[in-house]
Amino acid sequence: MNCYLFVDFGSTNTKLTLVDIDNEVIVATAKAYTTVETDVIIGFNEAFEQIKQTVGDFTLVKSLACSSAAGGLKIIAIGLVPELTSEAAKRAALGAGGKVIATYSHHLNSDEVEAIVHSNADIVLLAGGTDGGDSACILHNARALKEHGISVPVVVAGNKSASDDIKVIFGATSEYYIVENVMPKINKLNVEPARETIRNIFMKNIVKARGMQKVEQYIDSLIMPTPAAVLKAAEVLAKGTENEDGIGELAIIDIGGATTDIHTACYGDPTNAGVFVSGLEEPYLKRTVEGDLGMRYSIQSVVDVAGLRMLRRYLPGHEQYNIEAEIEKRTKDTSFISTSEKDMNFDVAIAKLCADISMERHAGTIKQVYAGGDGTMWQQEGKDLTTLPYLVGTGGILVYNKNYADIMQASLASQHNPSSLKPKSPKLLLDRKYLLAAMGLLATEQPDMAVRILKREVL
Repeated sequence: MNCYLFVDFGSTNTKLTLVDIDNEVIVATAKAYTTVETDVIIGFNEAFEQIKQTVGDFTLVKSLACSSAAGGLKIIAIGLVPELTSEAAKRAALGAGGKVIATYSHHLNSDEVEAIVHSNADIVLLAGGTDGGDSACILHNARALKEHGISVPVVVAGNKSASDDIKVIFGATSEYYIVENVMPKINKLNVEPARETIRNIFMKNIVKARGMQKVEQYIDSLIMPTPAAVLKAAEVLAKGTENEDGIGELAIIDIGGATTDIHTACYGDPTNAGVFVSGLEEPYLKRTVEGDLGMRYSIQSVVDVAGLRMLRRYLPGHEQYNIEAEIEKRTKDTSFISTSEKDMNFDVAIAKLCADISMERHAGTIKQVYAGGDGTMWQQEGKDLTTLPYLVGTGGILVYNKNYADIMQASLASQHNPSSLKPKSPKLLLDRKYLLAAMGLLATEQPDMAVRILKREVL
């Protein structure tokens, strides 16, 4: 039996997926705790032993991996105007599979530069100015980073007119990469060149995690951050390939212990006549990461953001709970697994809050604006997801919960916020086997096969 092995070195678990490439079937899956504190190869070996015990003999044709271990890819985005180039830089970083830990705009001051230099960022994405526009800001920020001794790679994706001066500023002693502008024209995005460069830097530097050097002995290639693999899976499942039809536009909601991620593969154009779009252009593939929405590490901030009234709306029998005690129990032991019905109901309520708020932040909004002599008009900002046909759920609270559909429905449009353009009635799908990252990896080698397996397993 000829097989591909796909490995996802997650922040919590290392997940393995074995695919029979002749019959295009999932042969086995396995997971083990990601031992990033000691040596990630320990967790890999444990999961691989599970695979071998389940399958027996097989011929490994190729093995590919993605990773979000060691905290994943941490990026600081810098731009000119918060609503434009700073936001464009942030979207490029998120699309590359990173977690944006800070965003800055305008001319950096000394305190801001010191904070950047002494942060735990893996990469700094420096943008600013449309092509042929303002160069002063990006040049000031480049000089400030250089003078304060920036030591991590800097990806420069701003005004192309500043490129020659940027090269002089950074010189031969800094690691920097000049790519195409993330916003060459006002409201026009061009994030893919920056994304690709960020991915390449991450893959080159991920070996710094303990034991990742040893992993190279077992796998052929560590090719992308895990979120980028999931986004790739979303793309091929939605669009399909030349030889295999996709299912159409979709969203993926991933509720984790620390963050809730939303991926969309859709255009998000207005679905009603008489609506005009404002703000930054929306990419077909979009990812947002909510670092304050998670089941364990971020549970306190979930309640803080939502408020007790919203929590009570999702928690039947809320008067029976000591909310502070429930939060503390999960915060002190982030590996806590609910077994009682009471604990599971509390987790479901937190998951619903994560689903509701994260989708609201990802989706666009619509409002009436005064248009002078023409009266009022409808203005849309962001993506219109109201008619989105599919919503795919993943993450432990969904995969291992029989009420996963109830949780996912909390992310849909409701009367509580009529201005939100959240999905109204998509078909709910579940990634029961944690296949999305694996199929994103497979899509880089055999995209037709990846689409066929995704349609069979997820649909």
